[in-house]
Amino acid sequence: MAAFVLVEVDIYDNEVYDEYKKLTPGSIEPFGGKFVIRGLPVEALEGEWKHDRLVLLEFPDRQKALDWYNSEAYKKAREIRAKGSSANFFIVG
Repeated sequence: MAAFVLVEVDIYDNEVYDEYKKLTPGSIEPFGGKFVIRGLPVEALEGEWKHDRLVLLEFPDRQKALDWYNSEAYKKAREIRAKGSSANFFIVG
């Protein structure tokens, strides 16, 4: 069963975040991941949206998603992201 990783991002430094964006695609491919949604615009139909960016990733299963998140390749990208943004990650499935 597929698993999805939903990410809400608040960007503080666009240059640093751009470096993160360059690393992420290569980190998800070995785990069978793909981008479903990346970016903007987001319009709240109910409730409020207070973030700069929305990302939705799809993986073949929950374990692949967790393996990606905890991988060395993504750890490097995560460290860069943390210097220019904050994010909330959610796994579904």
